[in-house]
Amino acid sequence: MVMQEKIAVIIAGGRSSRMKRDKALLPFAQFGSLAEYQQTRLSIFFDRVYISAKSNKFSFNVALIEDRYEVSSPLVAIVSIFETLEVSEVFILSVDTPFVSVEIIETLYKESSVSNSDVILAKSINGIEPLCAIYRKSVLPLAKEFLDKDIHRLRSFLDSVEYSIVEFEDERAFSNLNHPKEYEKALLIGDL
Repeated sequence: MVMQEKIAVIIAGGRSSRMKRDKALLPFAQFGSLAEYQQTRLSIFFDRVYISAKSNKFSFNVALIEDRYEVSSPLVAIVSIFETLEVSEVFILSVDTPFVSVEIIETLYKESSVSNSDVILAKSINGIEPLCAIYRKSVLPLAKEFLDKDIHRLRSFLDSVEYSIVEFEDERAFSNLNHPKEYEKALLIGDL
C-alpha cells in the first residue's frame, strides 16, 4: 500500500477587518510574518505546505494557491484548493491559529484513518473549528453548489456534509488572533 502524502494548506486570504491590518503579514516569534511561522512549523510534519490567498503578498518562498473567485471566504479557498491540487484530502488551518499543536494534527489524522467522513473537524470548548480540519475532495461538488448560490458560511456548508468530530480540551490551542490585543498577548506566548 502506498503511503499518501500529507498536505497542509494555510488559509491566509481573509480581509482581517477586526485586526485592521493583514494578519498573515504580522511578525510572529522570530519570523517576518505569521504566515511564514505557520509554514515553517507545519513543514516539519507535512510533506507539502501551501498557502491559500488572493495573491502572492508574501516576502518568503511560498507554494501559493490563489483563490479562483473574487469573494473572500474560506469556502472559496476550499474550492480553489481542490480545483488546483490533485489530492484526495488536505489538512486546512487558519493562519491566525498559531498554537494548534502537531499532537492535535496527529489526533485528527488518527481519526481520519478510521473515518469515511468528508471532513474531520477539531472541536474545542468553544465549538467546532472548521479551519482546523481535514477536508476530503468529496466535498468539492457541494462546495461549488454553495458558491453558485452565494452561500459562504462554512457552518451552513458543514451541516450539509458528513463530518466527524475530534474533541480537544486545550482551549488556548485554538485561540484566534482576530484583534490587536489577542495578537499582542500571543506575541508574549508564541514560538515554535
